[in-house]
Amino acid sequence: MDIHRTKSDMRATRAGLARDGATIGLVPTMGFLHGGHMALVERARAECDRVVVSIFVNPTQFGPGEDYEAYPRDTDRDLAMLRDAGVDAVFLPDAAEIYPEDAETVVEPARLSRILIGRLRPGHFAGVATIVTKLFNIVGPDAAFFGEKDYQQLRVIRRVARDLDMPVRVEGVEIVREADGLAMSSRNVRLSEDHRRAAPVLHAALEVGRAAIEAGEGVTAAGERVRRRLEEARDAQVQSVDLRDAATLQPLRGTPDRAVVMLLAVRFGDVLLIDNMVAIPKEAA
Repeated sequence: MDIHRTKSDMRATRAGLARDGATIGLVPTMGFLHGGHMALVERARAECDRVVVSIFVNPTQFGPGEDYEAYPRDTDRDLAMLRDAGVDAVFLPDAAEIYPEDAETVVEPARLSRILIGRLRPGHFAGVATIVTKLFNIVGPDAAFFGEKDYQQLRVIRRVARDLDMPVRVEGVEIVREADGLAMSSRNVRLSEDHRRAAPVLHAALEVGRAAIEAGEGVTAAGERVRRRLEEARDAQVQSVDLRDAATLQPLRGTPDRAVVMLLAVRFGDVLLIDNMVAIPKEAA
């Protein structure tokens, strides 16, 4: 497994990996890998001839007072996991390699980046869209793989790739959950024992919402059920409960006749957790 810390070395290796028409799959990560990341690697290996994983804790997607410095890191462990998984190359740059001191260009889809999580975390998706654009330009993948846990992020990246005519197939991979339903996330390790026991309430609340939508309830009533279930958990600080059109993320009213995505953001102490689930109402089933 090749490990590269510079853009020039990564580009040189990319040329070799693509020899004889081999396809390249990219899995962008911020490290501290878990089963969800490895599901992305497995999907990339199944669909592409060669797999590249990037590890980069991107400072531009963290706002003031957020957890950039506290974000968990364990590069040696990450590299061992990727080596065992048969990854062909790892791109492991530092911030100075990615962002020149005088860099001023930002990529940002105007609407999608400023709603939902983008409203809670201003500038977050501009940072995401910019780093993903840079990784696509550096690695030159045929396909890139992202987890569906970050539902809005996946739609942001797909919109950027479409709008800027990027020749990259953006693939979503199903959420991987712990046995108790908690969506796998690198941030989970920062939960206290009490908060870790309480955190599966996100999945439980989503199940309540899905049942309500599938039974024909309107989005307002279903959303209230979800919020009440979340508020039963000790120390759960509900940041947002949103029910949106699953395809466009546009707001919905009344009883939906198409797929609904339920998007949650809940804070436990200083750890913000997100989760989502798609529900299909009877009218659309």
